[in-house]
Amino acid sequence: MDSRDSSEGAVIRRRRECEACKRRFTTYERVEELNPLVVKKDGRREAFDRDKLIAGLKKACEKRPVSVDQLEAFVTELERRLQELGEKEVTSTRLGEMIMERLPGLDEVAYVRFASVYRSFRDISEFMDELKEILETKAAAATRTKGKG
Repeated sequence: MDSRDSSEGAVIRRRRECEACKRRFTTYERVEELNPLVVKKDGRREAFDRDKLIAGLKKACEKRPVSVDQLEAFVTELERRLQELGEKEVTSTRLGEMIMERLPGLDEVAYVRFASVYRSFRDISEFMDELKEILETKAAAATRTKGKG
């Protein structure tokens, strides 16, 4: 029915219709590039799993104004950054940090939710320290913005 390039041509989005039942659906075609293996904390190695990452981000973004397209773009950008590293392996810790660096720009509440699972806070004071850091970063950015205007 319809095809569109997205993500600077890295993905083709196609709207399709089943000729038998007339249901419509969307497919995405992307160039398959080799992502590094993810080295888990216990030393196991797993293939980078885009769908697993999107599922985790969906949980963090539940009931937030973040679309599936935004999550797709977020993960596509993360994959691009991983490929640019040119490494065969990346630790789960480094992968988590890469997500944490960009997630506040997508949704601050999703960031806090993701951080609460990723960082495995031992108690409420650790969680509050993380929230204070977010607020301080946000206040500093607002101050810089006001200074430019």
